[in-house]
Amino acid sequence: MTGPRFHASRGQLVDIGGRRMRAVPAGPQNDRPLIVLECGAFGCAADWAVVQERLAARGLRSLAYDRAGLGFSDPGPEPRDGGAIAADLEALLAQLGERGPVVYTGHSMAGLMARVFVPRNREQVLGVVLVDAVTPEMLDVRRTAAGIHAYRRAMRLVGAWSAAGFMRPVSLVIGDLIGLEGEARKEKRRIYGSAVHTRWAAQEVQNWPRTSALGREAGGYDPELPVAVVTAGGEQVATRLKALQVAPARQSQHGYVEHVQGANHANLLGKAFADPVVAGVEHVLAAAGR
Repeated sequence: MTGPRFHASRGQLVDIGGRRMRAVPAGPQNDRPLIVLECGAFGCAADWAVVQERLAARGLRSLAYDRAGLGFSDPGPEPRDGGAIAADLEALLAQLGERGPVVYTGHSMAGLMARVFVPRNREQVLGVVLVDAVTPEMLDVRRTAAGIHAYRRAMRLVGAWSAAGFMRPVSLVIGDLIGLEGEARKEKRRIYGSAVHTRWAAQEVQNWPRTSALGREAGGYDPELPVAVVTAGGEQVATRLKALQVAPARQSQHGYVEHVQGANHANLLGKAFADPVVAGVEHVLAAAGR
């Protein structure tokens, strides 16, 4: 299986020790904290193109990247759980000379990865922004857990049959639900239709329980750590789910919550609704005095 062809117009390939990861930096070169952008399940760096543009307009620098096996990054060692993903991101930041501080910003399934990466790197992490993110505790809610496991079963089949190439026509329909433009939109569709990307993305989903367990073992966030939570849809939507989503902000001494009316899980990163995500980043920076 071969993946989509890398286009140097968006980012660079960084060797982290015998394999390459694709990184997309944006924004001015200054001494402001780096905003690290972690995509959700089946995502890639292109997901953050609109957010990166708006962060740059505010003088903020950011880094989006493709996890191992996703997008243009080489596959990494298995299992593809939160521990392996955190280690890769640490290696990538080290190779780029980024020693911190960073604001860890994660969408969707990246909420699980945040719970692994942030405690491991507490001295370098200035704050956390969770964008319609899941938490390990969602597996404790019977109905939510049933939905998660159904999704895992479906993704197991998708991953097993990825080599058949069926994701290429699918990508024409749902390859970009975010609302991207230009090269980022083309890139997102190419990647979404890739058999390699599909295979490794499905593996990450299979490791959902394992990553959740690793996150629990690492403990919750430091209460002094600023945490912003931005969710899709008004506060009255999916109230039990939202209660779990906002818990990290409620437990923080510097918490921030915004429910974005009219947004959905994907387009919260797009043109119409990206500003609340940026506002969450700015809250964390202000709370940290940066």
